[in-house]
Amino acid sequence: MLEEITNLAEEVSLKRTAATHFVLVHGFGGGGWCWYKIRCLMEKSGYKVSTLDLKSAGIDPSDVDSVLSFDDYNKPLLDFLSSLPEYEQVVLVGHSAGGLSVTQATLKFPKKIRLAVYVAATMLKHGFLSDEDVKDGAPDLSEFGDVYELGFGLGANQPPTSGVVKKDFQRRIIYQMSPQEDSTLAAMLLRPGPLLALSTAQFKEEDDDHDDMGVLDKVPRVYVKTLHDHVVKPAQQDAMVKRWPPADVYVLDSDHSPFFSQPFLLFGFLVKAAEASHCREII
Repeated sequence: MLEEITNLAEEVSLKRTAATHFVLVHGFGGGGWCWYKIRCLMEKSGYKVSTLDLKSAGIDPSDVDSVLSFDDYNKPLLDFLSSLPEYEQVVLVGHSAGGLSVTQATLKFPKKIRLAVYVAATMLKHGFLSDEDVKDGAPDLSEFGDVYELGFGLGANQPPTSGVVKKDFQRRIIYQMSPQEDSTLAAMLLRPGPLLALSTAQFKEEDDDHDDMGVLDKVPRVYVKTLHDHVVKPAQQDAMVKRWPPADVYVLDSDHSPFFSQPFLLFGFLVKAAEASHCREII
């Protein structure tokens, strides 16, 4: 009898693992390749995983200086979620500027997102609407000097449309605790990100006279804080968590790229958060 119960419990656990679909979204200048360690750990454990390239990122062929709006930039994620079966729910994970992608996707497809996870990410409920939003959510790398290579797709007298951290600064700022081989890989694959599109990202919830809780607050959220982050600094992360509190906060002794510097712990946190969200659904 005990053996039958044990076997049944294992079968249920395996089915739940197989039913959990993680969708991993990269940050500024990155691509689906950023998640290669996490994807490997998840797939070995039986989870379904999708890693996307947003427009002009990864292997997407678009010219970054032609991507001028956040809607355009985030379209690959929205198209992907739209293509999922109506009944399917995913655990949506965003890193860094990928947090903006997660927020917009949650607004557009709340019923398809079981859990939203922000990893060292910009977690602003309405995007960059105010000076406070910029202070809390936008990276300030001025302490490191002239770190950006900028693109001016609209002309030299217009605001920059793209940017990337210069190679000489990348390890010091983004990957200082990551293995050398990973920062070397990143230096080979990192592309300019659509600076103008991201800096003008703004979101608006539709009013519902029959429900006091907004769409965004109906989807459970967790935040993964990175203690040694030079990009989205710990004080910024704390400020965003305070302004829009998630259900849980996990803390990593990591740089801005925990998928490189702390992959096993990050994997464990993501699985734990997904499991907790499943338990909340049952309750």
